Amino acid sequence: MQFLAFAITYPFIYLLSRLPMRVLYALSDFFFFLMYNLIGYRKKVVLENLKLAFPKKSEEERKKIAKDFFRHLTDLIMESVKAFSISEKEMSKRYTYKNPELVNNFTKQGRSIALVAAHQANWEWSISLPLVLDGNVSGAYTKLGNPYFEKVIRSSREKYGIIGYKTSETVKGMQKNFAEKTQGLYILLSDQSPQLHKTFYWNEFFGVQVPMHTGAEMLAKRFDLVVINYITRKVKRGYYETEFQLITDTPKEFEDYQITDKYTRLTENNIKQQPALYLWSHKRFKHRNSFEEWQKVKAFKP
Repeated sequence: MQFLAFAITYPFIYLLSRLPMRVLYALSDFFFFLMYNLIGYRKKVVLENLKLAFPKKSEEERKKIAKDFFRHLTDLIMESVKAFSISEKEMSKRYTYKNPELVNNFTKQGRSIALVAAHQANWEWSISLPLVLDGNVSGAYTKLGNPYFEKVIRSSREKYGIIGYKTSETVKGMQKNFAEKTQGLYILLSDQSPQLHKTFYWNEFFGVQVPMHTGAEMLAKRFDLVVINYITRKVKRGYYETEFQLITDTPKEFEDYQITDKYTRLTENNIKQQPALYLWSHKRFKHRNSFEEWQKVKAFKP
């Protein structure tokens, strides 16, 4: 049954990816109309998130951001489809990097690096990172239930040189590299809501107290990783530029959660520059009223 689903669906997706971008964006416009005006996919979640993040903006301002977000989301879906067949030349033209030398200067020193980022603009096309960065670039991914889709999607994401780790195997892979003194660059998207029972730390995100992902900081301290944020901005439709921002090259000198806080403030500032490009359809604030519950659970843990 899984193969049948793959055999019916994947050829259509691949043929769709072969279409010119102008045709894919025309389809994106159509899907935006369906998603925003007829289906209303997660519109309530998006507007609630925007109200929490931007309480001082008017309702009309937030509605405009929401509408622009959904326009971008359908573009992102089409761009993700295009990733199956996009050439290296076209990718390099559409997805550029402003200052890769910041990262490469540390790899020349033999340092391993945590590349932290948010779900903003087009994170799917960051599969092109190995085209501009020296060293082995690794990225964690969630394994799909369908092994046939798993194989083709992983192949697509690794075609420029990224080494894929299952999320559950990321730490094991780092340990192996550390033991063998193998340099690595590790992509760690760290902006979404963690599972409550796996939370160690809370702080404010856009003024709302929420649980924070702290894995990147913990790994950076454990393996002495340079921590570099990368932010992707949309230049125009179908064109992006990524900038690298140093958080620290001395992670062990920071108090607990200071690196996480620095990353969070950078992420907030970057989102404010192009607010419609953030993944507002994710329920980032869903645990905002669960702090006391978390404290009680934490207090009774052995």
